[in-house]
Amino acid sequence: MLLLQFSTSHYCRKARLALGYKGMVYRVKNLTPGVHALQLKPKTGATTVPVLCPELPGQPEYISDSSEIFRFLEEISPDRRLFPPDAEQRLRAAWLEDWLDESIGTATRFVYYDYRAAAGKAIDPSFASQIVIQIVRRQYNINNTTVALAKKRLDLAFQVLAGWQDRPYLCGDQLTVADLTAAALLSPLALLPAYRESVPWLFERIKEVHLICGEPLPPGLG
Repeated sequence: MLLLQFSTSHYCRKARLALGYKGMVYRVKNLTPGVHALQLKPKTGATTVPVLCPELPGQPEYISDSSEIFRFLEEISPDRRLFPPDAEQRLRAAWLEDWLDESIGTATRFVYYDYRAAAGKAIDPSFASQIVIQIVRRQYNINNTTVALAKKRLDLAFQVLAGWQDRPYLCGDQLTVADLTAAALLSPLALLPAYRESVPWLFERIKEVHLICGEPLPPGLG
């Protein structure tokens, strides 16, 4: 299998966690932001990553979107299931994944890139890194107003996920799509001191998920 990705994307991290949890052997190809659209659009009809190329007979050539990658892996590899067997827990896990994808993953991106452009510039002050950060900020309209809203969404997320402090899994008694998604999409916050101090339990859970999935720890936790 081949995973087309951005090396720093938390959505691509989500896909890698799932591949690791399922024990899949795969390779990665890191695309260049901006130029990637010319590579992906003719193949997938979209310009977003991650994109999984199963390279398996009888299977789709390309699978876009991390959620679709989850479903594909569940179909071809039923061992170590990503979705709980209990119907109620399965519904909750699917809801958490969707909510984290659509709201919290975006909020993390806004807060992270705002930090990297200011107080966190020293993490990588190189010209190339700062150019990418400014491109992302313009692309997603990251400004004081949108960052303030993103911080409120993250505060809500910590309340919703608070039960993770006292139990290892968000849904039922096994790792699910909810745990993988939360661990991936909130992982960029590990580089922000304010969050490391205010929600230390979150980063302990993120570490645990990465260790289970055999994925290297994200920056700030290694």
